[in-house]
Amino acid sequence: MVDETTLNGVIAADSSSGDDEATLPHFAVLGSGGIGSAVARILEEQNSELILVDVDEKKVETLREQNFNAILGDISEFKTIEGIPRDELKTVFVLSASFDANRKAIIHLRGLLHDVIIVSRAKDSADKEELESVGADIVVIPFGQTTRTTANIILERLETFALSRNVYNLLRVLEGVGGRELAIVIHDNPDPDAISSAVALKEIAASRDVSSKLIFGGVVGHHENKAFVNLLNFDIEPSTEFRPEEYGTVALVDCSQPGVNNLLSHDTKVDIVIDHHQVDMNHVFGEHVDIRPDVGATATILTFYIRELEIPLRTPIATALLYGIRVDTNDFRRNTSPADFMAAAFLYPTADHDLIEKIRTPSISTEALDVLGDAIQNRVIYGSYLLSNVGFIRDRDVLARAADYLLNLEGITTTMIFGIGTDRIYVSGRSRDMHVNIGKLMKDAFGEECAGGHPSLGAAQIPLGVFSGTKDKEALLKLSDEAVVKRFLSVVGFNSQNNRSKSKESE
Repeated sequence: MVDETTLNGVIAADSSSGDDEATLPHFAVLGSGGIGSAVARILEEQNSELILVDVDEKKVETLREQNFNAILGDISEFKTIEGIPRDELKTVFVLSASFDANRKAIIHLRGLLHDVIIVSRAKDSADKEELESVGADIVVIPFGQTTRTTANIILERLETFALSRNVYNLLRVLEGVGGRELAIVIHDNPDPDAISSAVALKEIAASRDVSSKLIFGGVVGHHENKAFVNLLNFDIEPSTEFRPEEYGTVALVDCSQPGVNNLLSHDTKVDIVIDHHQVDMNHVFGEHVDIRPDVGATATILTFYIRELEIPLRTPIATALLYGIRVDTNDFRRNTSPADFMAAAFLYPTADHDLIEKIRTPSISTEALDVLGDAIQNRVIYGSYLLSNVGFIRDRDVLARAADYLLNLEGITTTMIFGIGTDRIYVSGRSRDMHVNIGKLMKDAFGEECAGGHPSLGAAQIPLGVFSGTKDKEALLKLSDEAVVKRFLSVVGFNSQNNRSKSKESE
């Protein structure tokens, strides 16, 4: 019998996630009144790392009771601003009710941080001009909206501003290619979001006379993805190897770390990273890094780049990007942000909607039908969690379709479907439980380098290691079933022995 604890070291890894370690904030909210609190809560819902500062001791105590990272201090004083952790700070919201305090805080911030984005509020246009003159990048004037609406407007403005700023940094990096080719690397077995984003980056590079090549391992497997490539006439072929010395610059698109679900070696120097998946930023390096887990698709980011640069939008590019956004957001029903709607509105007039419908209705493959049947037949239910081992597969993309389909079952809020490929176990997860972050659960269960995703969808690839060539298929099936299920349930804190309900037993 194969010992599950030896499965390439992944299954036997310690399940502790290191969440107790101090994490430096990416956002600071100065002033926790109505608007500041609303902004903080939205950022918290997006799993952002943030710190709040307020002069009211009772407010700070309340915030800490609500598990916010909050400190007591007068934001008009330099010592308070100096005391905010600044190493990973990207944006500061200066949102107190005092114009004078906000003005002084912005002056202090600009003296310490030249590149951080500063967002503030004002009561009229005169105050707005004054705050902008001392260093605020974005100033919003509330016009009687609810605090939540004002907070959403502030974050929408921030999204647009940050995307605009980033695109010019991308151009700076592209200018440094120096006549050599740009390598655009996407993850193995790419989906429409990855492909459309890569094609869009290729379009941007071409607008600056930079030649580029799209590189990926694996295959375009899913029938819908094949239709996407064929109908849009994209000339892309999988690569078997990558030689970094042949290229002037390397870009990772819709993935963020070399060697993690892509054909790069782990030590490959990457210059450009554009992605929308949650990731530990301590493991991401590059001259241009634009990772936005708050948007639903990487295609959204590239759409804003094209719009900002005023590159003529060709119909195939618009169609591909719009389709990529629709797929990754499940037609704007999953992980959708205002930026996704704005990007779609920009693309919509130019996209070929008849072609999109043709892509969306390809014939279903025999394997996809078999996997869906196996997922239903083999399902095991633990409370509101549904897990299913579909056995050996050739096309890993069929797992996502099964995970989506089984999420519709009554009483089920989270699904995890997995199968065995040539050299690894593939896992696809979905959740509609607001208390569950399936992407984080995948990371905690199977490791940062093997898994990831978003609150409502996640995936993992667990290497089989020395067991990939075993002829004992039954032992491998049992190993994968016990190991994957055990790891996942241990992370969610579920007692599998006392709460297991197999499909036939529960009917």
